[in-house]
Amino acid sequence: MSGYEPCDETVAFDPDWWDEPVAGASANAAAAARWTILLAFYNEADTIVATLQQLRRQTRPFKLVLIDNGSTDCSVALCHGALAGRGVDYVILRQGEIAGQTAAFSAGLAQVETEFVATCDADTFYPIGYLAQAERLLDDDRGRTVVASACFVPSDNLGARAAAMTLHQCIATRLLPRQAHVGAAGHCFRTDALRAAGGYDMSRWPYVLGDHEVLHRVMKLGRQRMTPSHWCSPSRRRRVPIRWTLTERLAYHLTPFALKDRYFRWLGRRFAQRGLFAARLRIRDWQGTQ
Repeated sequence: MSGYEPCDETVAFDPDWWDEPVAGASANAAAAARWTILLAFYNEADTIVATLQQLRRQTRPFKLVLIDNGSTDCSVALCHGALAGRGVDYVILRQGEIAGQTAAFSAGLAQVETEFVATCDADTFYPIGYLAQAERLLDDDRGRTVVASACFVPSDNLGARAAAMTLHQCIATRLLPRQAHVGAAGHCFRTDALRAAGGYDMSRWPYVLGDHEVLHRVMKLGRQRMTPSHWCSPSRRRRVPIRWTLTERLAYHLTPFALKDRYFRWLGRRFAQRGLFAARLRIRDWQGTQ
């Protein structure tokens, strides 16, 4: 398939699209942004509008860099429809030559000029205070905090299940503070630290779980913080077994930080043998392979 499929905008946009610009968008236009949001997507017509509607309500001003990783549906048109005229400073990059989120984020990071950068997914719910909470965590006195990680919880963030998930992740981060406990959908960085660590680099890590490998390198430069007030809700659509084995997960948690570079070399060899390259994330088991 080539080109883009037509969009039915009467279905894609809810009534909010026709209202006056929301407060978050107005604030975004009026103040100097400390934030850039990187959002990589591939054929996300079903979800990306809802995610963008949440992001544009953020209470902190931001610049938005969307990276189209070779979509063949109408995702790009929907992005323009959800953002144009809404007071959001955005750009859409086309990066379809190399498949995968790592390559897309690498292209997007080159456009970032702000102090902080958040990596977001197109199928994730972000509360309106998402950037504000991350900013609070990153704004410590000495700049020691280089990563603010969001708890992954159900979208309503209510009830015993949400409380248990939040508690588990916060305790895990306290016990193992130099490891990734959530994925790229919940990572917010100091831009200078992310760049100094090498950023997103396909030559370093062309496999899935690139968020863990990137975070390991950034953790050499400072600390990670996570609190219950900083959260988001990723989709649970994906079921294809493209992730690591129990042995690999246990080795990740048990390997001392000083030996983690060696661990990732070992993991990379295993992923290469199983064909777990970043492009595998294009498999949409809920839609069929595209």
